Amino acid sequence: MPIHECGSQHQMPRWRGNGMDLSFPLFVSAARPDAFAAACRAGSDTVVIDLEDSVPADSKAAVRRIPQSAMPQERSVLLFLRVNGVGTLWHRDDVAFARMSGVEGVFLPKSESAAQINKLRAALGPGQKIVALIETVKGLSRAEEIAEAADRLAFGSIDLSEDLGCAHTRLALLPLRSRIVQAARLAERPPPLDGVSVTVTDAAAIADDAMHACELGFGGKCLIHPRQLVPAQTGFSIVPQDLDWARNALAAEDGAPPDVADEMLRSPVVARAKRLFLRAQTRLAQASTGNAGDA
Repeated sequence: MPIHECGSQHQMPRWRGNGMDLSFPLFVSAARPDAFAAACRAGSDTVVIDLEDSVPADSKAAVRRIPQSAMPQERSVLLFLRVNGVGTLWHRDDVAFARMSGVEGVFLPKSESAAQINKLRAALGPGQKIVALIETVKGLSRAEEIAEAADRLAFGSIDLSEDLGCAHTRLALLPLRSRIVQAARLAERPPPLDGVSVTVTDAAAIADDAMHACELGFGGKCLIHPRQLVPAQTGFSIVPQDLDWARNALAAEDGAPPDVADEMLRSPVVARAKRLFLRAQTRLAQASTGNAGDA
C-alpha cells in the first residue's frame, strides 16, 4: 500500500539543505506495525521503518506487506525505510517496495561507493532521498565520494567499530566521526547524523553522547527508542553562554561596544555567531510545531 497516502493531505517537513538541519530519526522495526502510529506521535521529525537488522531473515518478505491500518491517517513526520544492504537477497525487493510506497526516502546500510548510491537513486522514485550509512572501513575510505552521491550521511558507529576491530569509545571513534563530518561538509551536504546510543534508560549518557556529536559538527542523532529523543535534543541545544557570546559578537559587528573576550571579529567569528542564532531560531520553530527538525 502507498504509505505516503496516510496523512498526505498535510504539509510534510522538507529537507532544507542549508547546513542547519537538525534531525533525530526514530527507528522502528517493520516487524512491529503495531508500533508505527506511536512512533509517528513520539515527537521526532523522522520515523525510519527498519527492514534490516530488526527483522529476521525468514520474515523479510512478509514485513513488506504493511497494512494500511498500521499507519496513522494524519502525521507530520518524514517517513523513511531502512532497506537491506546491497548484495543481500532482499535489497532489490526492498528498493522496489520503497519506490511503490511513496516514502520520503531510504537509509542505505553499509554504503561503500558512489556507484551503489547512484544505482539506488535510479531505482527510486523522483525526489526520494538517500541517507547513506557509513558502517564499514571500505565505506569510510570512500566517505567523500559517497557524500557527493547521497543526500546525507549517517554514522553507523557500532558496525564500523566491529569492522575496524576497535573499541566503541569516543576516543577510538573520534577520527572516524570527524572524517564523516568533513566529508559531508566538502560535499556541501547537511551535517551528518550520529549513530545510536547503546542505552535507552540513561538520559544523562544519551544527552552527553549527543553533546559530543554536536561539538564535532553532526546535525542530529539516530534513535532506537522514544525515550532517547528528549535527551538527544537536549544534547544539541544551545547553551545560554553561547547565545550571549553570539549576541555580543553581532552587536560588535554593528558598531556597538564589543564584549567578546580576546577575539577579533573576523568573518569566521561573525559567521559562527549567525549560525548559532539560526540554530536557536530553528529549534524554537520546531518546538512550536512539535517537531525536532528536518532530516
